[in-house]
Amino acid sequence: MIIRKLQREERFDASLISGYCFHARIQDLEKEREKALLGTEDDWGAFTEDGTLMAHIIDTRFPFFVDGTVVCSGGIGAVSTLPEYRNQGAVRAVFRELLPAAYRDGEVISVLYPFNHGFYRKQGYETVVHQNVYTLKPAFLSSFRFDGTVTRWNPGESAAPFLEIYSSFARNYNLAMDRDEKCMLSHIKCDNLYLDRKFTYLLEKDGTGLSYVTFTDIRHDPQAVLRVDECAWTCREGFRAILAFLARFDADYGTVELPLPAGIDLLRILHSPQAYDVVKTSRQNAMVRVINAEKLLDVIHKPAACDFLIRVHDELIPENNGIWRVTSDGVISCEEDSIPEPDLDVSEKALAQLCVGAVNLDEAMLRDDVTVLHKERMLRGVFAEKKIYISEQF
Repeated sequence: MIIRKLQREERFDASLISGYCFHARIQDLEKEREKALLGTEDDWGAFTEDGTLMAHIIDTRFPFFVDGTVVCSGGIGAVSTLPEYRNQGAVRAVFRELLPAAYRDGEVISVLYPFNHGFYRKQGYETVVHQNVYTLKPAFLSSFRFDGTVTRWNPGESAAPFLEIYSSFARNYNLAMDRDEKCMLSHIKCDNLYLDRKFTYLLEKDGTGLSYVTFTDIRHDPQAVLRVDECAWTCREGFRAILAFLARFDADYGTVELPLPAGIDLLRILHSPQAYDVVKTSRQNAMVRVINAEKLLDVIHKPAACDFLIRVHDELIPENNGIWRVTSDGVISCEEDSIPEPDLDVSEKALAQLCVGAVNLDEAMLRDDVTVLHKERMLRGVFAEKKIYISEQF
């Protein structure tokens, strides 16, 4: 088996593998070819000895926030193998080349949406609850009021007002992307409002944007569903404005599906007549992996006077194996022989969860790949649960 990055002219064949495996209906092959040839992502392939492409994986660079700092991140996508070559370890073999290369290319973390959590754990990824979805009747939000201005976005208009709100919002959430206007537009755009039934509204007060909400109308009997695709706010009034706006649809929809970042629990905020009638569903369809342990430990927020030793184990990225001294001023690699015993011993999977705040230290200590040996009180202040939000697709 041969593993390498694809050449430009090989991208089209790779896209057909993904199209086949993900049940795509490709109407125009030439248009698909043009799109594939314009791709800029790292596209890795597994080939037979005679040069036949068996499988491929795309690694797209994303600027994601971690504790308010933008870090170079990888988004893994298009993981696919032709059926005649499955169960031969092709994808696993690609990961063993891709992950060390991602380290050399400056990535700090990697994120993906798994088809199977167990498979990706073997590649060093671990689960992240990145959103919770609340299903409720619009009437349950009737106690909220908003007397500001509500404006619908229309095709051809700028995404700038929405980007300003999103940018203020996103830096507060780990794994949220630092978007530009083109990316923002991709989240709100809709070519035909009345065919696609996707709508975006800007909520303002005295000329200042407070929040926005993008939703899709889902036809469903006996009553339609309002599915919020994304919302963001800059302040408490902006968040409450979103709830008040959704309450206006009581006559139009039987239910609202509202996703909120992990760490924002609507059931602790909403004073509905009957809390049992609000259904909360956690989205665990994302996984995270540390690519550069030293840089990730340097980026995360650390309290003053922080000082501890951590040993990291990583089978696939050798540079992550080692002991680091982590202080409030930075991270220093330590010689193994000079350290009698670290304060914290973790796998690469547990480290990623701890650093992005997907678990707190108490939860991590229940894992069999986390051992706290010393300074538990200090470590509890470093590795706390944090707010997380992922909305990009890759």
